Amino acid sequence: MYWYMGQLTESETIALSISDPAVLYGATVFTTLRVWQRSLDHPLSFWSDHCDRLCHSVQQLGWTEPDWARLRQGAEQMADHYPVLRLTLFADGREWIMGRSLPANLEQWQHNGISAWVAPPDWRRSLPEHKTGNYLACWLALQAAKQCGCQEAILTDPQGHWLETSTGNLWGWYDHGWWTPALSENNGHTNSGQTNGSHAPTILPGIGRSHLMAILKWHNMEIRECVWSSDLVTQFEALVYCNSVRHVVAIAQVHDPNYENGTVLQFQPRHPKVQAIATLFKTISYIRDTRNSNLG
Repeated sequence: MYWYMGQLTESETIALSISDPAVLYGATVFTTLRVWQRSLDHPLSFWSDHCDRLCHSVQQLGWTEPDWARLRQGAEQMADHYPVLRLTLFADGREWIMGRSLPANLEQWQHNGISAWVAPPDWRRSLPEHKTGNYLACWLALQAAKQCGCQEAILTDPQGHWLETSTGNLWGWYDHGWWTPALSENNGHTNSGQTNGSHAPTILPGIGRSHLMAILKWHNMEIRECVWSSDLVTQFEALVYCNSVRHVVAIAQVHDPNYENGTVLQFQPRHPKVQAIATLFKTISYIRDTRNSNLG
């Protein structure tokens, strides 16, 4: 089942032109959301944030805007059948919505943590500011990780800095605070937030990442955005990644081929701060208070 151009279709196949740029070049943008209680308006569904992401990409790329009301209509119908929706926009304004289930092992991953594999820099994102249909690099990294018995891949830059996972943003606990890779290299060397030079993102500005940052700041907790060097990551007591579908998932082990003798980095998946940040992610009262204050 899927929604395409205003119609709900009971099929596993879709017909696209062989000259469609989406087929030839992956010329689409998309966002993936988790629908809570079958309601797009539930605070943890982040509907407005996902629409803002799509709108930003469409405007930045100079594409035709979709029929936003029709996109909403399709999402509402698909939400009756699936807890996770992928909203895809084509360059000419067409919309395509697919649905899927949550990962079968999600609760186990969140409780026990997962294993991750550090990918070579060639497999980092292209156009990292946007979620485009050209997802080959991330997909290749994740497939390679699975072949090594891991559930996630950590993407890196040419200097070996950790950027993000193939599906989410990284967070590490160290020195009484949470650390996360900076959105761009030029604002990654200080904690002051001051930048110079280009602001072009090197990682995806994740909706889950933005949500966590806002919550942590609301609780007056320190957040350190910086470049994640190989020295820094060995200092973390706990490591997690987040996205708006899986929320917070602990990483228990990281396999890095660059370390001598196949060294595996170990982290504490049941660290108290992991449990705390997972709970904070679902802090609905914060979201409601913030939105109400913005409306005022």
